[in-house]
Amino acid sequence: MLSYFLWSVLVMEEGSIYGRFNTRKNKNKELKVAPIMTVLLIGGFIGLFSETALNMTMNDLIKKFAISASTVQWLTTGYLLVLGIIIPISGLLIKRVPTRNLFITSMSFSIAGVLIAAVSPTFTILLTGRIIQAIGTGLLVPLLFHTVLMLFPPWKRGTGMGLVGLVMMFAPAIGPISAGLIIDYFNWHMIFWIIAPILIFALVFGIIYLPNLSAVQKQKIDVLSIILSTIGFGGIVFGFSFAGESEGWSSPIVIVAFVIGLIALVEYAFRQLSIKEPMLHLEVFKHLMFTLGIIITLFANLIIFSSNVLLPLFMQAGLGLSASKAGLLLLPGGIFNGIMSMVADVFLIAMAREA
Repeated sequence: MLSYFLWSVLVMEEGSIYGRFNTRKNKNKELKVAPIMTVLLIGGFIGLFSETALNMTMNDLIKKFAISASTVQWLTTGYLLVLGIIIPISGLLIKRVPTRNLFITSMSFSIAGVLIAAVSPTFTILLTGRIIQAIGTGLLVPLLFHTVLMLFPPWKRGTGMGLVGLVMMFAPAIGPISAGLIIDYFNWHMIFWIIAPILIFALVFGIIYLPNLSAVQKQKIDVLSIILSTIGFGGIVFGFSFAGESEGWSSPIVIVAFVIGLIALVEYAFRQLSIKEPMLHLEVFKHLMFTLGIIITLFANLIIFSSNVLLPLFMQAGLGLSASKAGLLLLPGGIFNGIMSMVADVFLIAMAREA
């Protein structure tokens, strides 16, 4: 599958900025689209692969660490909570930090988190490793989309986004079955030991081939926006997650988290619309179709991520299936998602050409 990514990107190099990035005749002549996309796709693939792969270990972790299901799910919740905080900030970092530096930082966090998780003797240390790994993923995923926009001309960006979408769907597809086989024949530590060398390879490969793709902008850092986004997104995600605890939606902690998160998000939105250099340009939500697309994506991801946590637990703890069998049952849905991601992008490109 990775060879397919390489082949697809190589085909798309013709007519892109390959060899003429920013139309300047300088060292950017040597810009290689295929290696750049490959290294970023590998990093994004591993970040999403580890997310669904770890879901297959939850039943074993409950037994090993003598914890409840609501506690072990923080391995996923904590990961997503950090992503919700880091991704809005990463948009600012992409403008202020050179591409290479940001990539090296993101991969360093990912590698450090994976290694900590691999040797973790307790649940607390394992969770710490996952949080550190999430920082790396939160920096890398927006960088991946930014790179597609920088590398491909407008008429080929749909195909580039299709590759990214295929990776994002293919990684969760093979994550459960791969993790199931690893757990059945080895243990959950081995998942991280297998991931670590791949990330190290991606880091070295990126240091060799990844250039600075865009000029660094000295955009003013609005500290208040960072604080509001952290409280807002963090509060909402924490509220949803804590609602799964024993007290449920009526818990005062859940209610307070939602109220604080919503207030912070409203204030954050107003601030982005009023300052000259916002972290996020929220004006795009004035376009109805964009807003509807975001809402649909939101609910689709709610279903996907929740089922990725609940189904492995149900199949192993409820139905008594082995980790590999549970992963095998989850494989068709993931493959179908990956295929439909590419099909949808083909339709979008065709519609754009007709418009």
